Amino acid sequence: MTYLVHGASGAQGSPVLSALRASGHQAVAAVRDPTSIEGPAVAVDYDSVDSLVAAYRETSGVFVHLPVGSPQRQAEVAGNVAAALARSGVNRVVMSTSGYPLEDGSGPAVLATALEAGGQSFAVLEPRLFLENLLLPPVVGPARTEGVLRYPVRAHYPISWVSHLDVADAAVALLIDGSITGRVTVGALPALLGSDLADGFSTHLGTPVSFEAQDPEDFGRGIIPMFGEQAARPVIDSYVWRQTQVSDVIDEERSAQRMLGMVPRTVAQWLADAGA
Repeated sequence: MTYLVHGASGAQGSPVLSALRASGHQAVAAVRDPTSIEGPAVAVDYDSVDSLVAAYRETSGVFVHLPVGSPQRQAEVAGNVAAALARSGVNRVVMSTSGYPLEDGSGPAVLATALEAGGQSFAVLEPRLFLENLLLPPVVGPARTEGVLRYPVRAHYPISWVSHLDVADAAVALLIDGSITGRVTVGALPALLGSDLADGFSTHLGTPVSFEAQDPEDFGRGIIPMFGEQAARPVIDSYVWRQTQVSDVIDEERSAQRMLGMVPRTVAQWLADAGA
């Protein structure tokens, strides 16, 4: 069987591609530039349904996550991907919401709704916050040099943190096993607090690390030079919104723990596996 992985050169798609190949499956990278990646790859154009259909043909399953962009752009891409999947007759589709909520009209919601209405076997992975955010230089730097892990969430705010590696493991399991359909939430249960994150860094670094809640705007001043104001502002706003919430915990009934029998990596395990 051959599986196609969207965004296979990026942070989310690359672990899926690697996990499929490591488990002995034929995996093809769907990227803009096939020369940018080792192994089988195909060029795709999100603005061309025909391009996507050509890429999907002869594949047994497709892993999809939408590229970063404005809500309008993501909805456009989702519509094209959905149309191509319907035309190509792919047997199995696994999509990740990439941490975005399934709000009406959003790109992830457009694609998820199309999959539900179509005749293909599908599963929708719903992660929350990615642990990889903690490896941003303004975050991991002070953890190493000062022993302080600063992040813009309250210290006692429970979050079902998850790594790209765990999402990849779940994606591979769902691509191979078509009997599980619908939503599958993925993340830590019990949810993690700031002290749990700090303890994981302490174990990995071999030195004491404490957690410190950070003001979202202060966090923003650290990431704007990296990503630019336009890209960083929605991220900052999302952490302002989280200040008003009670928790960010996945639905246990639809969790990968319950549906797939998977246990996410601990923070220390993830740091070791990620080579951080």
